[in-house]
Amino acid sequence: MENKKTALVTGASSGFGKEIVKMLAERGSDLILIARIQKLLEALATSLKGTDPNQSFETIVGDVRDFKTIETLIKSNPLYNEIEIVINNAGLARGLSTIVEGSLDDWNDMIDTNIKGVLHVSKICLPILIAKRKGHIVNMSSIAGKEVYANGNVYCASKHALDAITKSLRLETAAYNIRVTSISPGAAETEFSLVRFRGDKERADNVYKGFSALSAIDVAECVLWALERPSHVNISELTVMPTVQPSAGVIIKK
Repeated sequence: MENKKTALVTGASSGFGKEIVKMLAERGSDLILIARIQKLLEALATSLKGTDPNQSFETIVGDVRDFKTIETLIKSNPLYNEIEIVINNAGLARGLSTIVEGSLDDWNDMIDTNIKGVLHVSKICLPILIAKRKGHIVNMSSIAGKEVYANGNVYCASKHALDAITKSLRLETAAYNIRVTSISPGAAETEFSLVRFRGDKERADNVYKGFSALSAIDVAECVLWALERPSHVNISELTVMPTVQPSAGVIIKK
């Protein structure tokens, strides 16, 4: 990044979000951290506080699915008017089943978070970026937004929708000098599978056995690389995969 900037990060307390936040903090950014679990969020904010008394770490405990509440919380934050970077990282997968066997609750969780949550936060923050005529929005997508895999139906659909939203957003904001980036990781060993399988640790751990998955740090470094390009350079899309994962549904395991 060319200078100190204020960034808003959703899903900030774990996985990709947590590592992105840590890297931004190391670079001196002021941060608005949004997550649903207060304990994790406060622990992260406390760990970030260093020696610079001028660096701010604001926390918002909230759910991006709830537009009215999250709008009030973001707009009332003291750093709202300073936002230049928006990282739409909050997202999840629920279940791994056929459409016939799928859960309506799981579908709604994914659609409301992965699609509506990004729309909500973008709608809230875009007026600030447009007024400044600069800024950067990074949408955390997935290889599932490019391809589909067995039983990934609604999750894949939600990420395909996010891909379309990101492309539309890029067209809508280019005249305001706003950069829009999509980051699409393949298999990454985070809390992703634990959330997908609702806390079944054994099943989640089995997903990553027999190969070297991406780490949250690997993906966060890609985000930082995109953010740190000169302002006239936009990394529109970046797909990052484990070496042994040539496509969404194929992983070569030992």
